[in-house]
Amino acid sequence: GSTYSSKVFRVTFLTLAASLTVPLLGVTVLLDCPIDPQPISLKEPPLLTGVLEPNIKLRKAERLWENQLVGPESIVNIGDVLFTGTADGKIIKIEDGEIQTIARIGHGPCGTREDEPTCGRPLGIRVGPNNTLFVADAYYGLYEVNPGTGETKMLVSTKTLIEGQKLSFVNDLTVTQDGRKIYFTDSSSKWQRRDYLFLIMEGTDDGRLLEYDTVTKEVKVLMVGLRFPNGVQLSPAEDFVLVQETTMARIRRYYVSGLMKGGADMFVENMPGLPDNIRLSSSGGYWVAMSAVRPNPGFSLLDFLSEKPWIKRMIFKLLSQETVTKFVPKYSLVVELSETGSYRRSFHDPNGVTVAYVSEAHEHNGYLYLGSFQSPFICRLNLQHV
Repeated sequence: GSTYSSKVFRVTFLTLAASLTVPLLGVTVLLDCPIDPQPISLKEPPLLTGVLEPNIKLRKAERLWENQLVGPESIVNIGDVLFTGTADGKIIKIEDGEIQTIARIGHGPCGTREDEPTCGRPLGIRVGPNNTLFVADAYYGLYEVNPGTGETKMLVSTKTLIEGQKLSFVNDLTVTQDGRKIYFTDSSSKWQRRDYLFLIMEGTDDGRLLEYDTVTKEVKVLMVGLRFPNGVQLSPAEDFVLVQETTMARIRRYYVSGLMKGGADMFVENMPGLPDNIRLSSSGGYWVAMSAVRPNPGFSLLDFLSEKPWIKRMIFKLLSQETVTKFVPKYSLVVELSETGSYRRSFHDPNGVTVAYVSEAHEHNGYLYLGSFQSPFICRLNLQHV
């Protein structure tokens, strides 16, 4: 009798499984997919050995102003006063430990995905020569903000088409010492910041590097065809700009002066994670923050999916971006590059225990201030102690 009942069970189970799978497949075929993913060729990720050997150095960072600010993406200082832009659309000043909102580019309400385009999202922030702040707002464009009065002045509006293409995701900026030129990234003309996961997963290549001249007020396109251009940084000699290409896990270099002017090449290829912002380090190199890694040895979801558009389609037909984000392991990584792009050192937080969703490493006075696009605090790492 037991073999008969196990047979019945097996048949029943298979029938049930088939009856569920077939409609599910049918529904999946019929469902719209919000993205049209392209296959992307990534090299096998670099081995996490030597300088890149995993450690827990980022866990030595202390959390500051916990639950008093949300998603401080990028950080600058004027003297010992810190400034950052947050996920609720504010530009914030932190002086003697006190937090004060000095400006807003958008308007409330803020807090949901739907609100983000009107709320605004200040991302990259820089200090100009007269101690004014230059801010890249993902939805509104490039702004100059007076940190004393909080007065905001629009420099480049996302409503203006640049060479026939709209700015949908203004991301980061870097400013010459004389304040004349601002180099900035627009991550996509199709996807907005709130859909950054769609942008990565689709592999859209409509990102650009642009230049704004504060005197002539002209905007020029310097590079096109970039896959999620993100953080940008002028070299100390101001002869080239580095552009992080997040989807491709690499850094491109565009020459803005000298014999190579107008030319571009690869600065760092095949990085161990997805680079977000890049900033100067006191040693003449660069700090690169990565909020997602490509573990090797290990399993990298991003690399696994890169050449399988059909799986990506299936995933995004069935799951929201928020749900998919939960499957991305929390792993924060900050690397210091030399002036030639070799790895000098790396600081890790393997499960994002202390530092999660790291977006930028800003060096000031022997400390690294760590920005995050999601966490409700800024982390500070004493470089003498790592």
